[in-house]
Formats: sequence, structure tokens, C-alpha cells
Amino acid sequence: MTISTWLFTKLHGAFIGSDAEGNRYFQDKRVIAGRRRKRWVIYNGVAEASRVPPDWHGWLHHTTDATPPAGGLPRKAWQKDHEPNHTGTDHAYRPPGHSLGSGDKPRPHYEAWRPG
Repeated sequence: MTISTWLFTKLHGAFIGSDAEGNRYFQDKRVIAGRRRKRWVIYNGVAEASRVPPDWHGWLHHTTDATPPAGGLPRKAWQKDHEPNHTGTDHAYRPPGHSLGSGDKPRPHYEAWRPG
């Protein structure tokens, strides 16, 4: 968080809640007729947008005005735990045949057509 974000939050922000990762969510104290109130998040640690849970994402983007419950919305059995963005790291996904991956490029299951 920068000094300007901290100052803006102290002067204009009303604390709304926090999530399991410790991110804190704020809303503008001022109500201006005909305009939506600003909403923002102060990250706990590295500022990475993928760390915002789906329930809070909906609130941040004005999809819903209801704030999520304290423990978050109930999770489905098929939902996975959060993983950070691995782009640019050794853990990034590399499809078979990628120049930085291991192994040879797989052969297609078909033979390409060649004209006459």
C-alpha cells in the first residue's frame, strides 16, 4: 500500500469487512446522488487481484450490494483452494512440446491433407 492509498483510505474509507486471507475491503463514506460509491481492497501482502475471493469480487464490482458472511460463502466440493498466479515462474503451465518444457512435441492423431 502506498502512502497516498493509506491517506485516502483514512480520510474517505469506511471499513466493510475482511476475508480469510486478511484482505480488507472499504467503501467511500460519501454518498453522491446518482453515483455509485467507490469500493476498494487493501491486500494483506502482495497486491495480486487473483487473491480476492469470488464472493468479495462480486461486491467490489457492484454485482451485489450484499457483503459476504464472515466465513465466506459455502464452498462446493469441486472448488479448489487458491493458487497464486504462476506465470513467469518454474511452476507455470507449459503444454507438451513447449520450448521450455521437457519432452518432445506429441504427434497429432491425424494425417494432414496434402493437395494432389
